[in-house]
Amino acid sequence: MIKFPAQSWRSSIFARLVVTYLIFVLPLILLGTYLYNWSYDNASQEISSSTERRLARYLEELNREMEWMELQQFDIVEDRKLNRLAILWNMMDQVDRRETLNYLAERLATFKNSSVYIKNVHVHIRTIGKSVSATYGIDDYNSDSYNYFSSGDQGKGTRFRIKDGGMNLSAVKQAGKKGEAPLFAVQVELDTEQFQHALTQLNLYSDSGSFLMEEKTGLIITDLSQHDFILSEYRDHIAKKDYGAFQVKVDGIRYYVSQSRMEPLGLSVATYLPEESVKRPLSKFYHWAWLFAITSFVAISAFLYSSYKLIHIPLLLLVKRFKKMETGVLDIPIVHERKDEFGFLYTRFNQMLEKLQLLIDRDFKQTMMTQRAELKQLQSQINPHFLYNSFFILNSLARTGDTERIEQFTNMLGEYFRFITRNETDQVRLEEEASHSRIYTEIQKLRFSRRIQADFGDLPMTMERIRVPRLIIQPIIENAYEHSLEKMTDPGMLRVRFGIKEQIAEISVEDNGHELEDHHIEALQRRILEKSDSDEMTGLINIHRRLVLTYGEESGLFLTRSELSGLKVTIRIHLEGREDGCIDF
Repeated sequence: MIKFPAQSWRSSIFARLVVTYLIFVLPLILLGTYLYNWSYDNASQEISSSTERRLARYLEELNREMEWMELQQFDIVEDRKLNRLAILWNMMDQVDRRETLNYLAERLATFKNSSVYIKNVHVHIRTIGKSVSATYGIDDYNSDSYNYFSSGDQGKGTRFRIKDGGMNLSAVKQAGKKGEAPLFAVQVELDTEQFQHALTQLNLYSDSGSFLMEEKTGLIITDLSQHDFILSEYRDHIAKKDYGAFQVKVDGIRYYVSQSRMEPLGLSVATYLPEESVKRPLSKFYHWAWLFAITSFVAISAFLYSSYKLIHIPLLLLVKRFKKMETGVLDIPIVHERKDEFGFLYTRFNQMLEKLQLLIDRDFKQTMMTQRAELKQLQSQINPHFLYNSFFILNSLARTGDTERIEQFTNMLGEYFRFITRNETDQVRLEEEASHSRIYTEIQKLRFSRRIQADFGDLPMTMERIRVPRLIIQPIIENAYEHSLEKMTDPGMLRVRFGIKEQIAEISVEDNGHELEDHHIEALQRRILEKSDSDEMTGLINIHRRLVLTYGEESGLFLTRSELSGLKVTIRIHLEGREDGCIDF
């Protein structure tokens, strides 16, 4: 799994190398894809244009053929012998009738043989009760065909009449009297098989197909392949009056459909081609494009792997050591045998660790000496003042003869002095520091029990084993008594609370004094936060500086207005990243 040493992957050198390489390679891949798609589109457009031209020529030839048939049909309708036969049948002798019928059969046969699209030519003569065809000669009268082709909708909206699944051309000879049925009907029966052969010639590929549709009736004639699976989609498309090329998907296969329409004929012809047939000429280009893409992918993978091994992993090791150094671990050098640029950096890093450790040892010793000196100074400031008050309390108790409270007070006083005179360590558990401060508060309660109340909260178990500098709570409580509560004429209140949240331990000491204004509190806070080397050192500044030296700049004392209307001093201890030195196990 690839890991990024920076704060985010976008800031990583490895990620930037990947992006830079892709910037150069992706345009080539996109260009190849574009060329393939462009060639494919051009090939499909060229095939579609060529097919449409072939279809248009086919319809033009078919239209000329139909026009010629209609002219021949008109000549037959106007033939003098045929009209004489239909009108004067009863006045003609037997020989004349036979000669005229034979003449008509021969002419119809000549008409039939003049075009491959004609299957048969019929003349249905109502007045003589006979039908004559090019194939069967003189036959019995076909009244159904006569009635169908002489019906009143002749010539309305279509040039073709559909009968028994085939297309026909038809014409009638009207009688001389109004309202009388036509004398005869001429039926030109078109050959469906010949249409199928002609449509097969339009196919460019073996898997393509063609079909012809009579638009008025929806009759469709397919080529010899009989591929009728696309016909329903074609009818739906034609219903939208869209006569251009389109694509359709049938059974998961995409087809390109090209079509042409001859409005005078009322016919449209279409041919369809599978998408694979269009792509077939581009198969080599397609294979080369895939080969290029795979080669590019392999090149990218090789480049990324080599970059990861040669640059990212050595850089990640260096960054990890820097992070260790940030947490205070200075005794883990980088063991290596590299001779390249990273070897030079590793060697200089190890030398930096050695020098940094020497400087920190020296600075730490100086800091510890300073802390001890400040602690001694604090103890010397506390003892005389507190001794005076303690003896005053004992004197008062002795006068009243309260031996029980004298015993209690002397025990507390002994515990108090035992704690502040102990010099074996500068740090204690918060449990011990809180107990000492509670004893001090109880001593003060004996002294000011009538006018000063003290609410000393419980210490949570999660905070008991936190190691803190000695004498950070009791001096703040003493400061509240000495500078605020003792001077009040109204009842006083002192409150001490403990809490921990998200690796931040807080201890608050607040009173209800009203001596300090808001600007005084702000000025005192600024003075505490000043990093001055002045010899002047009050109790609060001393505590704040020791907390900062122990836990970092975000820890220390923070002064605000108390909810009790007095001063609130909050001791804030940041435990994050200092588990090894802040909690005693």
